[in-house]
Amino acid sequence: MCRHKRRASEACANLFPGIPGWFEGLPTGTQVLSSLGINDGDLDAQPTQVLNIPPYANWTDQGWNVRFHGNVYKFPNISQSKVDDLANVFLIDTSVAKLNNSVEQEQARNLTRSIFIVQQSNVNVSMSLEPAPSQGGDGEPGGGNSIQAPGGVQNLTLPYETTDEGDFDVFVPIQSNGLLPGNQTNNVQRLNVYTNGTMSGNATAFLLPTEGITVISDIDDILRVTKIYEPKEGLINSFARPFTPWMNMPDIYANWSRSLPNNTSFHYLTTTPEQATRLYMDFIYKTYPGGSFDTRPLNFSDVKATLSIRMYLLTKIFETFPQRKFVLVADTSNSDVMSDYPQLAHTYPNQVQCIFLRNTSATDSGMWFPYNTEGFKGLNNRSYMFFRVPDDLTGLDIANGQCLNETIPQNVTFSRQAEILGIHGSSAGTQLESGATISFVVALIAAVALLL
Repeated sequence: MCRHKRRASEACANLFPGIPGWFEGLPTGTQVLSSLGINDGDLDAQPTQVLNIPPYANWTDQGWNVRFHGNVYKFPNISQSKVDDLANVFLIDTSVAKLNNSVEQEQARNLTRSIFIVQQSNVNVSMSLEPAPSQGGDGEPGGGNSIQAPGGVQNLTLPYETTDEGDFDVFVPIQSNGLLPGNQTNNVQRLNVYTNGTMSGNATAFLLPTEGITVISDIDDILRVTKIYEPKEGLINSFARPFTPWMNMPDIYANWSRSLPNNTSFHYLTTTPEQATRLYMDFIYKTYPGGSFDTRPLNFSDVKATLSIRMYLLTKIFETFPQRKFVLVADTSNSDVMSDYPQLAHTYPNQVQCIFLRNTSATDSGMWFPYNTEGFKGLNNRSYMFFRVPDDLTGLDIANGQCLNETIPQNVTFSRQAEILGIHGSSAGTQLESGATISFVVALIAAVALLL
């Protein structure tokens, strides 16, 4: 365990190179209570909260199946001074009191409270469904070319209770009740999903036609400015500063939502743990087209599981929609992306339409970590593109498989490379790889170490 606040980034990066799994040891359930000195009686008085993650649904011979997933939890009653103490562990060379304004202070406190929650096991979860006139984590308007479902009103109870970590994740057949069959429509249909018994568990479900295009996108350093490879900046950008889009990337996605066929959907995948998901969803649905969402469930809490969580979630959606095509978007600072995306193209050659990777090493002077392009060997070199700015993506005929802007240099060596460092071969060494959420999670380890 990396135990020093100021050294956590360096120590844990060396200990776990190239993986976004520094949440090892994050307290859950009774560990949170004991570490904060809170008893069960105090917690009983707190209302139950539900994180309802926007789901996707697929069409089968039996009808529509919705993948309901999320977490049931309670907020322990923690004093603001204690919250500030916990938040300060995540902030390098600053503190909540020294942040620029009340907005940053409140974000740091809210995110910290979201991390130190008490998950509720063995809970029966029931949902209410109805047509969604808008879309997003809490019904915000957004882009995208989905339509309000023409039916689907119903109530249901999930077939299983929540896990020990408070998670639920299950495909459930729903009644059609006027919904368009997935093999007879070219439109993505929207349903509002309300968790009964709480005001916190609202989401939008996206019912995808059997065929079409799904854009699967990472978030950090591709849709928002994180600079996770610069520990101090990455932590401030994650814990305190309001999330900021990366350049004009929202315009690119808005154009895709308007110009791609009606059967196009958007799916956002981050390996940030569930506790931080609300902040991400709020940003996405106010900035990018509405779509389904995936995050790291709490039952993926050890290093071994973390190594495979992204591929696990990607494989799930690929196998759920075997006739859909996928456009994969991320950046080169994320080492699991750099292995998982090309591997998917090798494994599902008829399903990967395009791979778009922002080359952070070529444009960001703070990105000192080499990336590995070995996995792209053997793929059609016109099926992927390493780009530098969002405008590099304009004008591509994605629907017909045009993935390469030929004016953008590629310089792929099929090995370790880093333009800023002048590395164009295997000399980089494995200890320099970086995951997309390294410093964020390293700080969490430091915080937990102070509590346990």
